[in-house]
Amino acid sequence: MTPALQTDGLGKSFGAFKANSEISLTVAQGARHALIGPNGAGKTTFINLLTGVLPPSAGTIHLNGEDISRVSQQGRVRRGMARTYQINQLFPDLTPLETVSLAIAERQGTGARFWSRVGSDSAVIDEAEALLTRMQLGAMMTRRTNTLPYGKQRLLEIALAMACKPKLLLLDEPAAGVPEDERHDVLDSVAALPENVTVLLIEHDMELVFSFADRISVLVQGMLFAEGPVDEIAGDPRVKAVYLGEDAHV
Repeated sequence: MTPALQTDGLGKSFGAFKANSEISLTVAQGARHALIGPNGAGKTTFINLLTGVLPPSAGTIHLNGEDISRVSQQGRVRRGMARTYQINQLFPDLTPLETVSLAIAERQGTGARFWSRVGSDSAVIDEAEALLTRMQLGAMMTRRTNTLPYGKQRLLEIALAMACKPKLLLLDEPAAGVPEDERHDVLDSVAALPENVTVLLIEHDMELVFSFADRISVLVQGMLFAEGPVDEIAGDPRVKAVYLGEDAHV
């Protein structure tokens, strides 16, 4: 089966500094794949290469068999790639219902007319309400986003990405900054993502990684350091050494 995502020799240099080098990664269709690594490992650069924020200095990126190495960010979204961010990119004055409805309208090509039709497109509203309910935001969908607890804002980011109906979802540290009493909502919602959506999770929270992933890749100093099933990576003494002082539970 064609991989959902495949990189071959992917690299990014800033002058003499190699932020990513020779990354060859394969993510299977429907996988729950985690990318971990200590601070400064190059994870954010790698995600920015995948999504088109940065052009690669070397190598290629294939999405469902198509070379997207030079495709625009918007083109990658249209081809089925969506992402969340470490720091939320939400509209603080909109409600979750407005935010997700607008994303759905944009996906359908009616975003430019959305505000003149608010409430008039029942199919868009129904889809948004159903998605927000699945993401445990049903009771808060008409509140302004900036009044939501931070954990709920993180869930809204995932809902916003899912509104694009992605084939590949890149989750960039969805539990980052979430208070302990809200983390279980994020963990539960990530675990409940549809099986037909391939997920690449970039995360420091090892509880989330080990509860979610079926395969883990470890990035160190911009290069792939180790890769394998969860149990294998969890027991790898080299991976534990990399994380000493970073996360004792790896």
